[in-house]
Amino acid sequence: MIGGVGMAGLGHHAPERVVPNAEIEVRLGLEDGWIERRSGIKARRYANDNEALTDIALPAARMALQGSCVEAADVGLLLLATSTPDHLLPPSAPLLAHRLGLSTPGAVDITGACGGFIYALNFADNFVRLQKKPAMVVAANILSRRINPDERASAVLFADAAGAVLLEPQENAECGLQSLELCSDGAGYDLIKVPMGGTRFPFDPVAKPDALKMQIGNGKRVFALAVHMMAQSASKVLERAGAQAEDVDRFVPHQANRRMFDAAAQAVGIDVSKVASSIGDYGNSSAATIPLTLSLSHQTNPLRDGELLLFSAAGAGMTGGSALWRV
Repeated sequence: MIGGVGMAGLGHHAPERVVPNAEIEVRLGLEDGWIERRSGIKARRYANDNEALTDIALPAARMALQGSCVEAADVGLLLLATSTPDHLLPPSAPLLAHRLGLSTPGAVDITGACGGFIYALNFADNFVRLQKKPAMVVAANILSRRINPDERASAVLFADAAGAVLLEPQENAECGLQSLELCSDGAGYDLIKVPMGGTRFPFDPVAKPDALKMQIGNGKRVFALAVHMMAQSASKVLERAGAQAEDVDRFVPHQANRRMFDAAAQAVGIDVSKVASSIGDYGNSSAATIPLTLSLSHQTNPLRDGELLLFSAAGAGMTGGSALWRV
């Protein structure tokens, strides 16, 4: 009898182009080391001009599939968490599923910004339990196309990358999602935004180009709200599962800013040695950071049966949450 959900495969990918801090610091007139001191970022990756979202998502998804024992034809669902699809319409998930060689699965984009992976993981876990079929969660972004190069708040942080998790039914009912807390705070809706392109502010050929770029209105406010949202939701999922902070084997937070997720870990009581991080070399790729970091961490230190993983994120909207997962 199938009762649980397992991680059958993990994958990650980042574009070849490495952009060191010095390149951005010189352009913005910042002193040497300014970015790393404030964010923990040393470098990030940018996609090439000829690369679209599905181009960088595909290698991560393929890595997860090839690292598993799951056949492509058996995958019943592909969820793509992204804020930078190939096109505004149609969704990019069906194209990614086709390019991956899946056989007409359910496929849809999830535009949950930095919290998108946690939402997608929840939906996929429920699909696997109900349908008894494998599901793929891919999170990817090309945020270099949304950066305003003259706005320090976004130019120093954002990057391009992809991560993927392939889920499958397992006999062990204790595996999979243990506890979940999803949350939002619409009072912070305008703190991080791309103003033009929606129904509130449609495309306008005479509008300033900055209207198509990311804007962060109050970085300190974003920092405070994100730390609060991550810490509070993480504490709630632990309490709901009857677990303690010391029971967590790996804390894999959204890699927004090193100071941000360190503060969240401290607030929850998680030892710094258990925090998985990729921000130094890969920067902030929004929803992609958690599966990217998880896959990189697994590559260095393979996940063990029974491990307890804690995921937490917060970002534009403001939206986010936390999830507790048993390997």
